[in-house]
Amino acid sequence: MSRKILVATGGGDCPGLNAVIRGIVKRAMMEPEEWEIYGCIESFNGILRDEVELMRLTERRVSGLHVKGGTIIKTTNKGGPFRFPVRQPDGSWITEDRSQLMKQRLEEMGFEAVINIGGDGSQGISMQLANIGINVVGVPKTIDNDLSSTDFTFGFQTAVQIATEALDKLVTTADSHNRVFIMEVMGRDAGWIALHTALAGGADVCIIPEIPYDPAAIAKKIETRYLNGMGFCNIVIAEGAKKADGKVTGSAPTAAGDEHIKLGGVGEVLRQELIKLGVEHDIRVTVLGHLQRGGTPVAYDRILATEFGVKAFELVKEKKYGNLVVYRHPDITYVPIEEAIRSPHLVQPDKDFLVHTAKGIGICFGDED
Repeated sequence: MSRKILVATGGGDCPGLNAVIRGIVKRAMMEPEEWEIYGCIESFNGILRDEVELMRLTERRVSGLHVKGGTIIKTTNKGGPFRFPVRQPDGSWITEDRSQLMKQRLEEMGFEAVINIGGDGSQGISMQLANIGINVVGVPKTIDNDLSSTDFTFGFQTAVQIATEALDKLVTTADSHNRVFIMEVMGRDAGWIALHTALAGGADVCIIPEIPYDPAAIAKKIETRYLNGMGFCNIVIAEGAKKADGKVTGSAPTAAGDEHIKLGGVGEVLRQELIKLGVEHDIRVTVLGHLQRGGTPVAYDRILATEFGVKAFELVKEKKYGNLVVYRHPDITYVPIEEAIRSPHLVQPDKDFLVHTAKGIGICFGDED
């Protein structure tokens, strides 16, 4: 009799998701006993809906999948087993707890375990599932690199590469027109994408959530980049950047089951602040947005994601449930999910050598007079 695993991808899409799925399936095929791997469509929605939606993941189906961005089993950051969105007859939405239904269906369909691939929110769900008796193994996924239990998450290096290539292009057009360019990147509450991109792309200013910024300090830095009106300045700003008042720029969620504030627009806010301070140079804003999440993963992310997939399968095989696969150089190992999501991995301005390096080559973080 075959053994069955259900695989889900939750939260935002991320380069490398398909490589994890492929790693799980190909590792399972190496076993002498038969394993059946199924993908749950749109995170756990596939098993929670009235009509179950699962995809059999065979070796043939995942062949060559490591080079493809996104996830073939789809994903969502809305709802979940404990807050599943349900439309009412009057058109309004409520959420209901369908975790016991999920547990029942997993048992009825003969699934031995669940591999949940996702970020901190998805792994919070993993922990809740473990608490109600579901065998679960987590795989960390986020372009933000904000999970403290692992050295890196797959997808991060690809996001940085995309952002760096974009900054490279903005440098030449800024130079040609004597402009100030503000490039807004993703990362939510963590400044890792912005920090790595600023260093790799040669930005003059880097604004991250962990260091509240003063527009006046940025305006002062801009002026050092010009002589007799000639010059240029490139600024990288993280979407979660904020001033000393701690307020982020974004909008409230509107979709049913979505509890995440939609960050974005801080680049334009900074532009208006600089204009009010009297910066007369032409200032333009570029928002990379979801470009950072899509496309082909770089080699590093394909390798790391494949390692995570192999290790996740092996944890299921060894019945080491309730754990999250992590990379701790040089090892691919695991930690309890509860420990993994206890605190986020954020830039520590006084400790991280990347910040020291950036300041050492003159990058301004907007925290200096």
